[in-house]
Amino acid sequence: MSLRLSTVILPVRRWHEGGRGQWLRAEELGFHTAYTYDHLAWRSFRDGPWFGAVPTLTAAAAATERLRLGTLVTSPNFRHPVTLAKELISLDDISGGRITLGIGAGGNGFDATTLLAEGQQPWTPRERADRFGEFVPLLDRLLTEDSVTYEGTFYSATEARDIPGCVQRPRLPFAVAATGPRGLRLAARHGQAWVTTGDPKLFENGTPEESREAIRGQIERLGKACADLGRDVAELDKILLTGFTPDRNRPLESVDAFVDFAGRHRDLGFTEIVVHAPIPDSDFATDQVVFEKIATEALSQLR
Repeated sequence: MSLRLSTVILPVRRWHEGGRGQWLRAEELGFHTAYTYDHLAWRSFRDGPWFGAVPTLTAAAAATERLRLGTLVTSPNFRHPVTLAKELISLDDISGGRITLGIGAGGNGFDATTLLAEGQQPWTPRERADRFGEFVPLLDRLLTEDSVTYEGTFYSATEARDIPGCVQRPRLPFAVAATGPRGLRLAARHGQAWVTTGDPKLFENGTPEESREAIRGQIERLGKACADLGRDVAELDKILLTGFTPDRNRPLESVDAFVDFAGRHRDLGFTEIVVHAPIPDSDFATDQVVFEKIATEALSQLR
């Protein structure tokens, strides 16, 4: 099974102070896709520079020629499907059809609280799942139909026009991040890819072996969700976003370490491995030289 290697470029650098160069370098290194996070702020980067995903991807689309681009991931926490669809159609057009939408239910971080009025409480996991279950099918319609009218529990659209639609047909691909039953059903029905970071309960005290076994279970449940819909699970790309399993950043310590890690996960069925571009003085402070050697040498050792 062939394996693709992609990267995540966190939007922490001004475009003219190293930001543009990162995206150009990702293309030069041969990464399949360069993603960015779609958050209002994120973890330890909250009090530093953090730029918007859609403008960043628009600039990256104008600067690059071959590199696929995407979010990893967008969520309903601060997005509405009608306005998001308009931005995605524009972005897909500017890029010449190189956009993948990574999409998930969202978490309870800064995205979940920034827009709240005083006294309001963030959505519970069930409420996030409820919204996600309405968000994805509506976004699917908005990206494939010229005019959409919809009245749901959480979202509405009245003759929302999205002409001329996506360059990619019938629409740009969805990479659905999910591990629970409802999210996996959405991935099976609407996704062209499925995304996982592993089992978060194992991050602190689990072992790499336990992590792989947990991921194997996720893939089995994805397969069942696909089978229930009469779909072959092999139709979905399977994407692992690294850095959140018990392995942490150890796979980026050397080419050999990455080849071992990637090979074990390829054998589970993954078609794409995503690594974070180095950021000094952070959880992603990996060696740039080693990172580039992995980008240019690792896949040839996995064929």
